[in-house]
Amino acid sequence: MNTEPQQPIGIFDSGIGGTSIWKEINTLLPNENTIYLSDSKNAPYGQKTKEDIIQLSVKNTEFLINQGCKVIVVACNTATTNAIEYLRANYNIPFIGIEPAIKPASIQTKTGVIGILATKGTLNSSLFEKTSANINNDVKIIEQIGEELVELIENGKMYSSKMNQLLEEYLSPMISKKCDYIVLGCTHYPYLVPQIREIIGSDIKIIDSGAAVAKQTKSILDNKNLLNTSKKLIKNTFYINKEKNILNDILKEYQKVNIIYLDF
Repeated sequence: MNTEPQQPIGIFDSGIGGTSIWKEINTLLPNENTIYLSDSKNAPYGQKTKEDIIQLSVKNTEFLINQGCKVIVVACNTATTNAIEYLRANYNIPFIGIEPAIKPASIQTKTGVIGILATKGTLNSSLFEKTSANINNDVKIIEQIGEELVELIENGKMYSSKMNQLLEEYLSPMISKKCDYIVLGCTHYPYLVPQIREIIGSDIKIIDSGAAVAKQTKSILDNKNLLNTSKKLIKNTFYINKEKNILNDILKEYQKVNIIYLDF
């Protein structure tokens, strides 16, 4: 079956965090139709086994393929690092993954110390281990698992005292060891940047992968002649298998979105 430029870009995440990637894609490629799948019912993926993560990623992938997507963005660090090799080997559709941006941070650091805040599933993955192994040995990486952060965001407690307490606990060792870059290794975490900035101050730089993923998506579509140049009837559809309130809040500035509850 031929793939047409008007077909949507498919995006999935373990929850609403991947909307940070969707926003970057939407900004760079405003003419593209998109379908976003939020598997919030099973969030977070970071605490699950590799086998479970692959199984959930397969389920998400097959849903998006059945919706006619022309490319799939795995907008989840944990799913990328644990499942994308399997997905690429078993499905005839381009996949764009997302990994923590430790390489640019390691190149740009002046203090030689960078911090990474990510899920357990990402930090313990073989793909992250390979990526880390290619970093200059003179650069020290402080790894921190963001326990409970995803759950708090998914449950509408982004600005709670518990969130502030956890962020203080997780970021303080990075600050004390003079890191000058903090890498956000989960697509939920860009929504925490205001609170993180209050804790770390203005001198430490924060890096996430959103803009890079959007550029890679554009590059792949361009190479395959699949960029949508038509501006007619652009649709941005979001499916979620949990209550829609929090997703509504995150997308409230966007008028042309359709949020649908999915028993999935």
